Amino acid sequence: MKVMSMSESRANYAATLDSVINDQEEVVITRPGGENVVMIPQREYESMKETLYLMATSVNRERITRSMEQLNERQGQLHELLDPDAE
Repeated sequence: MKVMSMSESRANYAATLDSVINDQEEVVITRPGGENVVMIPQREYESMKETLYLMATSVNRERITRSMEQLNERQGQLHELLDPDAE
């Protein structure tokens, strides 16, 4: 994780954005007298939000955990994906 000041990030804004995307590494921007900000790629942010949504209820958490345990114990099943557009 990279850490830089607000003025440093402002002076190197395009390079900072490119670094976040190309390196897939978050950047913490420190702000004097204010809360810090974390810059991450949008797809990473969306993935984290989806994970939080899926893990928000205990029922979902338990089901996902059970499924992961089954896969780790090689108890999974292969299924063909259905194409909703196929006739």
